[in-house]
Amino acid sequence: MSLGVTLIRARRFADGRGWFEESFSVARLAALGLDHDFVQDNLSLSLSPGTVRGLHFQRPPHAQAKLVRCVTGAVDDVVVDLRDGSPTFGQALVIRLDAEAGDQLYVPVGFAHGFITLTPDTRVAYKVSAPYAPQAEGGLAWTDPALGLGKLQVAGAILSDRDRAWSPLAQVGAPFAYDGRPMALETAA
Repeated sequence: MSLGVTLIRARRFADGRGWFEESFSVARLAALGLDHDFVQDNLSLSLSPGTVRGLHFQRPPHAQAKLVRCVTGAVDDVVVDLRDGSPTFGQALVIRLDAEAGDQLYVPVGFAHGFITLTPDTRVAYKVSAPYAPQAEGGLAWTDPALGLGKLQVAGAILSDRDRAWSPLAQVGAPFAYDGRPMALETAA
């Protein structure tokens, strides 16, 4: 069994000093059904609120699953179903991730991923299951109305030239196979 898009709740142990959290455990993830070996850790710093990173994916055979968490600040994290034949193809989920809660989002292969920052000096850390392969990279236009992200469109949003140039969903198509699991946000404690 493998996981679908899953919010993994942080387990924090608090006392008078603050709290302790085990932020990554192969055994815990295996117990949840996650069957990936993560090969690379990435960390981004976004200085201003309204910074957009994404929506990114890598085409097979270099496709990446991701385990994402917000280390400082807060983001609205977005995943878009890009699986051919999926009943939820082209639909987006928006999940709030923040450092205070410490939750992580598992994004399986088959989805575009990105986020918009809500606070200054936001750091997002994520593990990926395959190394970066520039020849396989792809992306979706953040502003594509077909994605239904209108509530996340902010005046003066900050995007890289690369992210601004991505194509709309209608031109990207469905580069991934459908695994029989419609997109829905699952939660794991």
